[in-house]
Formats: sequence, C-alpha cells, structure tokens
Amino acid sequence: MAAAPPLPPLQWDLFCRVIDNFGDAGVCWRLARSLAARGQRVRLVIDDASPLAWMAPGGAAGVDVVPWPGPATPGDVVVEAFGCDPPPAFVQAMAAAAQPPVWINLEYLSAEAYVERSHGLPSPQRNGLTKWFFYPGFSAATGGLLREPGLLQARAAFDRPAWLAGLGLALQPGERVVSLFCYANAHTPALLQRLSEQPTLLLLTPGLAQQQVPAAVQLPPALRVARLPWLPQPAFDQLLWASDLNFVRGEDSLVRALWAGAGFVWQAYPQDDGAHAAKLQALLTQLQAPADMVAFWWAWNGLAETPLPALPPLQPWQDAVQGWRARLLAQADGADLAERLCAFVRGKSRSSAPGC
Repeated sequence: MAAAPPLPPLQWDLFCRVIDNFGDAGVCWRLARSLAARGQRVRLVIDDASPLAWMAPGGAAGVDVVPWPGPATPGDVVVEAFGCDPPPAFVQAMAAAAQPPVWINLEYLSAEAYVERSHGLPSPQRNGLTKWFFYPGFSAATGGLLREPGLLQARAAFDRPAWLAGLGLALQPGERVVSLFCYANAHTPALLQRLSEQPTLLLLTPGLAQQQVPAAVQLPPALRVARLPWLPQPAFDQLLWASDLNFVRGEDSLVRALWAGAGFVWQAYPQDDGAHAAKLQALLTQLQAPADMVAFWWAWNGLAETPLPALPPLQPWQDAVQGWRARLLAQADGADLAERLCAFVRGKSRSSAPGC
C-alpha cells in the first residue's frame, strides 16, 4: 500500500480518566505516542498521571501531559477515551469554535458483531456538534488495533537470554517461561499446580498477580517464581516476547500478547451480569482457537463448572495465535488503529483543514 503524502499536523486533545487497573491509561498513552510518532501534536488530558511515572518514564516527543480539566481552547481533534466525557466548559468551547473540532468517542475493544455495525456512527449532540463512535476491532470494517511501526521487526530481533540476564535470571534445562498478569482469580492456586507439571519459570507482574502468589507460599519443586517491578510499556512487550505462555488481562495486554505471537490466556474484565462471557466467546471465535485452548480460557475466566484443566502442549496454541496475527496483518489497508483514526478524521474534517 502506497504511503499517504505527509500533511500538516493536527492538534489532538485526548481525554482519559483512570478508572482502575491502569488499562485506560495504558491504551491512551500508546495512542498518544503512536499519533505523535506520525507527526501529530497530542495533549493527553488525564485525571491521574501517576501511572505514567513507570509506564512511560521518559515521556514522548510530541505528547504533552495535561492535568484534568485540560486546556481552555480545543484543538483540531478531540478524542474522549471510553466515554469519559470532556469537562462541560471544554465542550462549550468546542461548540463555540469557528471551526469545531472533530469529536470522537474511542470505545472499548471487542470482537463481538456489534462493533462492525456501530463503528463510525454519528451521535448528534444538542449543542450542534456531532460525536463519532470509533471502535477498535479485529476486522477491516473496524478501527483496528494499535501497532507501532517496527514492532514486529523488534520482536523478531529480540534476545531472550540477554533480557532475562538483565533481570538476573537464566533458564534452567528444560524450563519454560510463563508470565502472569491477571485480575483476582480463584483459580490461581490451581494454576500454580498445573504449571509445576513441567519445569517453569513464572514471571509475576506487580499488583494482583504478586498478591495472589505470596512470597511465603510453598511452591512445588518444579516451579520457580520471579517477582518483577513495574515495567515501562516497551519492557512489558519484552516480557511477553520472553515468555512461552502469557496470562494477560483486559484490553491493552490482550493486543500486546497477540502481536507477541506466543500462546496466551486472556482474562476478561469480570462483570456481575456475565457480559464478559460473550466477549470471551467472540474472541475465541476470531482466534479460531483449538478445543483445549477454549476449555482452558473458559475455566480461567470462571465460566466453567469444571476444575482448571491441565495445560496441553503449547505449540498448537502458538500456531493459532500466529495464524490470527497473520490474518490481521494481511488485511487490505495494512493500517493500525492510529492510521485508521487519522484517515477517519481526515474524512470528517472540512476540506480546508489539514489531515494526518
């Protein structure tokens, strides 16, 4: 696909509220950084910037982190992440602008069928503005997935032994590497037993994963545990690259595990009404997952009445993930979410306005 000619940059205002678990901040920072890497100017308006201290300690050129409620005057594009609603005074300023910005609600990621139906739909507002729904997704009829230029090349060049050595770790003969990044999960003790059926180095992320595997717990002999610090986003990617199997949760780490290309198990954000079951099933369908992978994911998410199954050989799981990744990369436009978002904004901007 021929690259679009460079165009003058736009000023983007990206609004983010950190609800819990840092996933909102993670997605918004990746998007801000991706837009800036494509020559755009981004103001990330965030109500709690503290996660960025470890997630993005060096910041990014072209991204200004602005405390909530943000600037007085809107830029060319306003993106509210996950329906967080910009402050009323800012919305009033949008409506009063001589050329109102393109206003986008960036929705949550899902593989469910409604995403294609809803992506790109307008929502006329009483003040005369239009808010547009932009849905990330897994098909060419959606907004796509975040993927930085050069990501897969960096993945191919990754040196696992050197990365582990940087943590003071070295693999023992016959040992596999497993990462654990999860919500609270009643199956965690059973998982430790399942992992110990083969020599395993378990890399525990901070927070709930480490809390559920206390340092004083008696581990099976075949299971070694390393407790990791908070990792910047590039190092989190490297954690997934270093692992033969990744346990991930929520939206951001799901996409990163997919690009990593190793077998992974996803834990959906649990919802009281059970709505996460439909999200899980839709994702497994997109993945074209083998039956043993389906059974394990279902049990890990607390949606099966059976105990946590044994882990089968991981090669078929890896093959399924890499096949899915290849299908995504082969989509006609070859674009990631930031590129599709730029194209969407270009289509909604007035003909005299610059595009990205």
